[in-house]
Amino acid sequence: MKLIFLTLLIVSGIADSISEQYEVVGPADAVYAVAGEDVILPCSVKPNISVVDMRVEWFRLDLKDSQLVHLYEDHEDRNTDQIQAYSGRTKLIHQELQRGDASLKLSSVQVSDGGLYKCFIQSRSWYDDATVNVTVEAIGHPPVITVDGFDHSGGIHLQCESKGWYPEPDLEWLDSEGVSLSPETTKKHRNRDRFSVKHTITVHHRDSKIHCRVKLRRHMLEALIIISSNMFNPWRKSVILILFVVVLSVIPGILIAVFVLKNRAHGRLEKEKRRLMQAHNRLQDEHSHLQDEKRRIQHECDQHLRSLETIIPKALMHFRTHSGE
Repeated sequence: MKLIFLTLLIVSGIADSISEQYEVVGPADAVYAVAGEDVILPCSVKPNISVVDMRVEWFRLDLKDSQLVHLYEDHEDRNTDQIQAYSGRTKLIHQELQRGDASLKLSSVQVSDGGLYKCFIQSRSWYDDATVNVTVEAIGHPPVITVDGFDHSGGIHLQCESKGWYPEPDLEWLDSEGVSLSPETTKKHRNRDRFSVKHTITVHHRDSKIHCRVKLRRHMLEALIIISSNMFNPWRKSVILILFVVVLSVIPGILIAVFVLKNRAHGRLEKEKRRLMQAHNRLQDEHSHLQDEKRRIQHECDQHLRSLETIIPKALMHFRTHSGE
């Protein structure tokens, strides 16, 4: 009995000494990744020992449901219970496991990959873990500067917009000397997991360069517009342009109105013509009917007259005969 107890103490002491001797180490700072690119999540055992025969598990700490990101056990990857969004995108470099490196390669990074990860390594005699904080950035489209009209004093309204960023970037206006200019209006919009930003500014300087710069940590995109003197006399050009546009707008309207009225008048005339033709045809039919009726009556009268011409002489003769008797 004493021998068994002594053996357990020795084994426990060895396990404790191993646990104190080795540790799982992760990065001291957050790991930054760019959406669409690949990233390595560092994790290793110090001092370096092979983890080929150990269990290596990567999982998310900030998710409530299924948390498994990648599992290596019994010399193979076992990802049947892996989060669906990570399917086919995680990999351990097996050659590096010999040197105690259990870093996870994550391919085609998505914005949703940002979060808190744990690297857990376990052998028969010890285990340890390290935490890795992943921050994902999405680089948006280059900013676009547009002229958005003029104010009453002749200043030029400029608008700068950039889309597709994560997290929300900083947008600033700079003059030709690199001095920051305060925007008059600032708008932002979030579409699913991306941000769009839009700033407007009014410029009164002549012959100057105006920069629009969008920054997100170490990423920066910039656009430039050159403001010339002839852009600051908009009134005459605007009036001429407005008159020209009005004329172009009114003339087709007048032509269309004339065409419509002409068509309507022509339509009314055609309708009246058809009505008169129908009335004329009805009168023609009635006239023809009256002519037929006239001929019928005339025929009947002629027949009656001929009958009378036959009957009257006979009646006279009969009358004379009876009178002589």
